[in-house]
Amino acid sequence: MKKTRKPHKPRKLPKCVRPEEFKQLIKVTPKKDRVARISFLLAYGAGMRVSEVKRCSPEHFRENSIFIPESKYGVERIVPIPKGWKKEFTKDLPPIKSIRTLQRKFKKYSKLAKLNPQYSFHSLRHGFATRLMESGVPPNQVQVLMGHSNLATTSIYTRANPIDALKNYEELF
Repeated sequence: MKKTRKPHKPRKLPKCVRPEEFKQLIKVTPKKDRVARISFLLAYGAGMRVSEVKRCSPEHFRENSIFIPESKYGVERIVPIPKGWKKEFTKDLPPIKSIRTLQRKFKKYSKLAKLNPQYSFHSLRHGFATRLMESGVPPNQVQVLMGHSNLATTSIYTRANPIDALKNYEELF
């Protein structure tokens, strides 16, 4: 008897937080909740995974980068960060209890910011990758910054954004 294959499902575009949404998220996140603010900035501004953010400590910060000793696949990587982040993030960097804590904080504040309820903490990382691709950073460089082992993983961000496509269409006609 022949086995039947399931039909191939096309990969959906990742749910990503847009710049204006991120600004709103930071706006509703209290300054006293340093864990949330720093975590959101690292995920959105440096493309760090939630597990990498959780393990981040002051000694991982360099002047303009963060050294990630063990990423998802046990590979070291260096992620660039804007000047000034090291000073801001390493002073009184609070310990993060768990990954779940970060995910709960994201859900709490994203709800306050009235963001898409389908967003997850990982949507911040997707926002980072999408911004890079939309800014014209070559896919192989995005791959390195994201810590992807395979360029095919990075290629999901090269798909056209329907909103941007519509804007471009309207500008032409």
